[in-house]
Amino acid sequence: MKIGVIDYGMGNLYSVEQALLRLECEVFITSDKNELDQMDGYLLPGVGAFPDAMNRLNELGLDEYIQEIAKTNKPLLGICLGMQLLYEDSTENSLTKGLGIFIGNIEKFEDLDSQQHQVRIPHMGWNPLSFTHQPEWLDGLEKEDSTHVYFVHSYLAQNTRQHEVVASSTYAGQFVPGLVQKENVTGMQFHPEKSGPFGKYLLSKWVQQVQKRSDHS
Repeated sequence: MKIGVIDYGMGNLYSVEQALLRLECEVFITSDKNELDQMDGYLLPGVGAFPDAMNRLNELGLDEYIQEIAKTNKPLLGICLGMQLLYEDSTENSLTKGLGIFIGNIEKFEDLDSQQHQVRIPHMGWNPLSFTHQPEWLDGLEKEDSTHVYFVHSYLAQNTRQHEVVASSTYAGQFVPGLVQKENVTGMQFHPEKSGPFGKYLLSKWVQQVQKRSDHS
């Protein structure tokens, strides 16, 4: 099974690659669309600023390519900034149009909490995920001892669609969409490759989904 890690020059590619290799995937880190065409599933990583990332995707013609993936049966997973890029736009630095696969906007955490205390930004650390519903591919979820995952982000998805948010967390009283899904496209605001046993569980379940769809294609 071949997983294409979409390389647009922004992302912690090594840790993602190692996590996928441990799950016995063939991993191809590439921006070559001809090579990406041969993949069974795709991972869109991301570390850095939203406008820079979109500029890179646009320059490489990968923005339209990713939008086309969303219309196919092949699974696509966006991680951290990679998830944020899947939304309509972001106010980071300046208003920047995103890929528009999910409904919603990427906005910065509020500076003050409900008690008017300064909020530490970025949100960095371990938080549990609360699941609003359980997709079919997340079988065995109830057997997991902990749902804690590792977040590092200053911006979050706002104005989201309830049915697209599978699991959420909270930070300084703010609702944080953590795991989102729309048909074959999944987003994880946290880093599953750095999130211990539960992160491995989520990534392995996503990989199994890729395998099943590949077998039936």
